[in-house]
Amino acid sequence: MRAGPSQEEVRQHNLGALLRHVHHEGPTSRAVLAAGLGLNRSTILGLAGDLAAAGLVREEAPQETGRAGRPSLVVRPEPARAHVLAMDVGVERLSAALVGLGGAFLDRREHRWPAGQPQDPARVADLLAGFARDLLARRPPGGTWVGAAAAVRGLVRHPDGLVGLTPNTGWKDVDLAGALTDRLRRHLPDLPDLPVLVANEANLGALAEHRRGVGRGSRNLVYLHGEIGIGAGVISAGELLRGARGYAGEIGHLTVNPHRGRPCGCGARGCLEAEAGERALLEAAGRDGTGAEAVRSVVAAADLGDVTARAALHRVGDWLGIGIANLANLLDPDLVVLGGTLRDVYLGSAAQVRSRINTNALAAVREGLRLRVGALGDDTVLIGAAELAFADLLARPLETLARLSGR
Repeated sequence: MRAGPSQEEVRQHNLGALLRHVHHEGPTSRAVLAAGLGLNRSTILGLAGDLAAAGLVREEAPQETGRAGRPSLVVRPEPARAHVLAMDVGVERLSAALVGLGGAFLDRREHRWPAGQPQDPARVADLLAGFARDLLARRPPGGTWVGAAAAVRGLVRHPDGLVGLTPNTGWKDVDLAGALTDRLRRHLPDLPDLPVLVANEANLGALAEHRRGVGRGSRNLVYLHGEIGIGAGVISAGELLRGARGYAGEIGHLTVNPHRGRPCGCGARGCLEAEAGERALLEAAGRDGTGAEAVRSVVAAADLGDVTARAALHRVGDWLGIGIANLANLLDPDLVVLGGTLRDVYLGSAAQVRSRINTNALAAVREGLRLRVGALGDDTVLIGAAELAFADLLARPLETLARLSGR
């Protein structure tokens, strides 16, 4: 018979559960923690004390409640004690942020470039390493760097993070994780030797909205992220769905118009992102610009009565609705979240999108399906990268902190 978990293993599990709760939910009373984690108050007292001694949380008296009796102390995450480096290789910008425990943005850097312009992977790695050097040089005193993660638009293999293909920027078989890890070790030799995790941007967007955004409380959701391309991140039974090699969710390359479809950057025709992506919208609207502002200008023009802009949104909304209907039939989510430029596209074409879903999705599937725009704005992907980078600390708080602090 397999032996059950030891007392120490149970304690480590509970430490992680408590830290995850206050990291995601914010300051929480001991009483609420006990009820939410299914532990008695004395156990919560001991766990919170251990985390407070390590500097990961602090305990403080709550504000006046007006109730009789002794109030339960509130456990609050300490952003300055543990922080991660979150990076986003976007279509229009390169971003990096130092994010503290609890999700607080402590500092950030950004570099903009023309949308869709091919970028040299080595230059991207150099720029991000420079951002990291600046951010970590200004980190809070006494803080510990506990992780790093980067988001990429394209096929990213799991678990090694190899970027197999970025259709809109021309990368193929790029070891961005290795390049970033190497540069960080050379530029920051006095800091902990940490690998950089690399993941698809839509997967990280799904993680962010599930844990901190409009997807809180949903265990089965699809997050659709739009820029030049379209990607999807899937949360199934509360966990990120990756597939055999990490490529699950490439909804942008689902063929929706095979016979008369537009050419796609992946080499096929009639892919969803070719029919409902940024280029399709701007060309249908007769616009020359690129990027998020150009998409928003089409939506704004349609709101003001521009017939061409309205027709473009109607066409793109039609294809977007077909894509969502296919996803709904396949995955049966209770929530679809639209982020990036798809947030604006959906706000301008919601009636058409819903009409297509009503036509193409099974009645039983669409019955409880909700469509929402993302709640985290332009920082969604960075927030998701930070969540990925915090994973080890949140699973094994004291063990991870001691190892990285050199104790």
